Amino acid sequence: MAKRQIIRIAEDLCDGCGQCVPACAEGAIEVVDGKARLVAERYCDGLGACLGECPRGALYIEEREAEEFTGPAPWAAGHQGQGAVTPEEGPPTALEEQVFACPGSAARQFQPVAAPGAAPSSALTHWPIKLRLVASKAPFLKGAELLVAADCAPFAAGDFHGQYLQGKAVVCGCPKFDDLGEYIARLSAILKDNDIRSVTIVHMEVPCCFGLVQAVREALAASGKNLPVTITTLSATGQVVQQARVGGK
Repeated sequence: MAKRQIIRIAEDLCDGCGQCVPACAEGAIEVVDGKARLVAERYCDGLGACLGECPRGALYIEEREAEEFTGPAPWAAGHQGQGAVTPEEGPPTALEEQVFACPGSAARQFQPVAAPGAAPSSALTHWPIKLRLVASKAPFLKGAELLVAADCAPFAAGDFHGQYLQGKAVVCGCPKFDDLGEYIARLSAILKDNDIRSVTIVHMEVPCCFGLVQAVREALAASGKNLPVTITTLSATGQVVQQARVGGK
């Protein structure tokens, strides 16, 4: 143990949004039981790259007795071990075991894979995709065409990847079960922090799902940007009920 700078998370302020998780390159933070947790002191370098991503101000740096920093967690993006724990690191704690079972929201980019001459089976090029987990400055958002999709849309539309996802960065959510205000704040930050070229909304015809359209409209207003927006409404059977294009110069 040595006295050093390290992150502390104020549990009473944390709402479990997870925005701090992809901001930590060392994989030291994960959302467990609805709250952001420092998985193990040895994985936190104390530099505070995660501080600016917390909308509630729940993260801060303090100087105290803590384990020496040993490097990224085994599940951190780019870590050579990809799950191996060295003897120097020691056995995983109970909290580490929970996190390793669900590494979740570390930001990743990749290319769709297809057999020669065949179309890619998936058009997804990044992770995470849940709006609540995507950091506003995630690299895959730079200069992107943004797809805002309802959680149910890919199940209803059989051609979702080819028709809607191809070539786009996607965020998804369900306004019925999540906080619409949080969606608006997160989308506003994404629009402000990136040169987003266009927005496509794919949502279901059920009334609650129109919350996605509302969230995008308010986020655009908050960001001060006038982008082309395509709004597609799907029926429960995946048919296009309505499609509209608005905004843009």
